[in-house]
Amino acid sequence: MATISRGTVPAPGPAAAVGPAEEPRETGPRRQSWTVRRVLLTIPLVGFAALFLYPLLWLVAASLKPASQVFDNSLVPETWRLDNYVQVWDELPLLHWIFNSVSIALLAAATVSIASSVVAFGFAYFRFPGRNILFGLVLGTMMLPGSVTMIPTYLIWKETGLLGTWVPLFGANLFGSAFYIFLQRQFYLGLPRELFEAARIDGSSYWQLFWRIAMPLSIPSFIIVFLFEFQAAWNNFQAALIYLNGESVEDFTAPLGIAYAMTKYSPTAGGQGDYQYVMVASLLVTLPMLLLFSVGQRYFVEGVATQGRKG
Repeated sequence: MATISRGTVPAPGPAAAVGPAEEPRETGPRRQSWTVRRVLLTIPLVGFAALFLYPLLWLVAASLKPASQVFDNSLVPETWRLDNYVQVWDELPLLHWIFNSVSIALLAAATVSIASSVVAFGFAYFRFPGRNILFGLVLGTMMLPGSVTMIPTYLIWKETGLLGTWVPLFGANLFGSAFYIFLQRQFYLGLPRELFEAARIDGSSYWQLFWRIAMPLSIPSFIIVFLFEFQAAWNNFQAALIYLNGESVEDFTAPLGIAYAMTKYSPTAGGQGDYQYVMVASLLVTLPMLLLFSVGQRYFVEGVATQGRKG
């Protein structure tokens, strides 16, 4: 048997390997203070979350009630009417409204996203006399209230003979949007200019600089612009009221159709007060936006993180 002489320390074997030192756990008053701060932060967050969720929960509950109980403000229906979700398709041309809104929102979002990106790249990459003045004029258009340009815009579309069509609801987006141009320009200014100079030396055209370099690197900001405009076009009640109100009910968008349903079922307009169908329609037209933003949420985070790294 091997012996160990006095004063000799054996070499540590695998079982004697020393692991990383554990961090000391917070104990006593420090841990209690951290717990109190966390509770004080959680309580208002839960309160604000409940405040924002209450209208949605109320809408869900109202859509499951009979007409006599829609406005009783109870979040738990006393009488459950699941057949409301079946009858609403016979009561209202809801499928037509959703199709019209999705089509118009896609056209509006796609046109303004592409047009604004092209204009923003021009302001960010090209250096020419008066560039800042011209960009300031573009931003100055944001100061014009919509009520000022409403009548001139209507007269323009009237002269073109496009009233009653979808074109007025997205046609102006072909020229971009001042806010989206500003947003995209700030993103492009953060891209290394050496990338574009190297591509120019290799013989790339200006369009290739935009399409092959700028666009792939700016996907987060592009999708943010797309989502913002999709939401704006989806909820655009005023434009649909102006340009589509004289057409067939089936040609309405979702917001205009819901306003029509409110009038149709109003007792003052000869209706029977069947507002449960309005609640079902309102809930169904809300779901696409919830789905869209849940899918695009990571692009919001990525866009903010990218801008933070640039700063």
